[in-house]
Amino acid sequence: MRKTKIICTLGPATEKPETIRQMISRGADVFRLNMSHAQHDWVREIVPRIRKIAAELKRPIGILLDTQGPAIRTGPVKTPIELKKGDALEFTVRGAKKMEKKSVAVNYDKFVDDVNVGDSILVDNGLIKLQVVEKKKNRVICKVITPAPLGSRRHINLPGVHVSLPALTKKDIADVTLGAQLGVDFVALSFVRKASDVMELRNLLARKKSKACVLAKIEDQSAVQSIEDIIQAADLVMIARGDLGIEVPMEELPIIQRRIVKSCIRLGKPVVVATHMLESMIKNRVPTRAEITDVANAVFEQADAIMLSGETSTGLFPVECVEVLNRVATRIERSGGAGYAQDAILEDNRQKTVASAVVLANSLTRSKLVVFTRHGTMARNTSNLRPEHSTIFAFTPDDEVRQQLSICWGVCPVLINFCDDPNETIEMAAKDLRQQKLVTVGDNLVVISDVQARGERVDCVLLRTIK
Repeated sequence: MRKTKIICTLGPATEKPETIRQMISRGADVFRLNMSHAQHDWVREIVPRIRKIAAELKRPIGILLDTQGPAIRTGPVKTPIELKKGDALEFTVRGAKKMEKKSVAVNYDKFVDDVNVGDSILVDNGLIKLQVVEKKKNRVICKVITPAPLGSRRHINLPGVHVSLPALTKKDIADVTLGAQLGVDFVALSFVRKASDVMELRNLLARKKSKACVLAKIEDQSAVQSIEDIIQAADLVMIARGDLGIEVPMEELPIIQRRIVKSCIRLGKPVVVATHMLESMIKNRVPTRAEITDVANAVFEQADAIMLSGETSTGLFPVECVEVLNRVATRIERSGGAGYAQDAILEDNRQKTVASAVVLANSLTRSKLVVFTRHGTMARNTSNLRPEHSTIFAFTPDDEVRQQLSICWGVCPVLINFCDDPNETIEMAAKDLRQQKLVTVGDNLVVISDVQARGERVDCVLLRTIK
């Protein structure tokens, strides 16, 4: 079984039931709803659609709601502004009238306060590079360094600039409220800058009575500088290489990606590598060889999941993109991984119990790890140690936990009712695996469970052989 999970963004190209069905059949594990574009009525339709199809296919499929976050954007322009090298471009805030020939509004009132003369400003995914040359009350004058046409509502990046934006905008709060009502499994917080941003989202979800996991998106230099604190505060982390690749020097991006993956595995948090994985397949049926190598690198580093954005939301070949990720991940996993899990921190006895089970499974041929978990913690602990060849079958009585485990490396979540007698539950699980032909005679089951001992339940590791 493929261990690296696949996240697909839904959109106009993939919203039809048959397309969703095909993507699940080809290997999609989690569907992302991008709230930068998604409307609430569409979300209300698509979430039940995903749940219905997943139930029909008997697959645990997670749903990730991705907030837009506090993005800084230019205002509308009637026609694109042609910018040439050396031109002066004016940014205005708070409704100020334009003074320069080439001028555009900005949606962030404190823009003038946050930037300084000499700062670099990147617009439209870094296509346009500017340098601040003058500040006035409600305007910033810049010199064009890299020329290009400037269209409407283009995203602005301020590398190295500390901005005063809130962690959650009014739109984000409304979107998260909707996600809580619909029972999404994960909520991603865009443009995280510090651990307290993550806690703000977690508190909002608690107020909305949602058990969704909090995913922190690493997209700027502030987040990179506070990465360990953010990892500790979040349930999951995403390396969002689009904005991050603009915010940091391009040659630093692979190093940052590797460092974050290492830190997440060391600290026991699932990690997602995202953006531009198969960008050329938005229009082309076949990926570039460089894209294949990029995907292979993320799989070799043993990231929990790899993600498709425009490739599946608006691209021409969404199902083929899933097939490519599935093929590449399956092949690369057979060649081994980077081994970052050797540095995983084991803080308590339960984690050490799991570690002993993984060592046992690694030493046995034809081994499978069987974990019984009510909240998903033991399954995540097992996944984080990246067993060398064993699939992790995580049995849980909670369907919400089952869906949340869909994003964890190497985990096959299974829904089962637990009995009062742990031994009886183990027998039921083994029978279920045999019926689904997930194990065969002679397979070794390394079981992580609790057993009755002198009237108490204690964690233990059991070894059983399928007969």
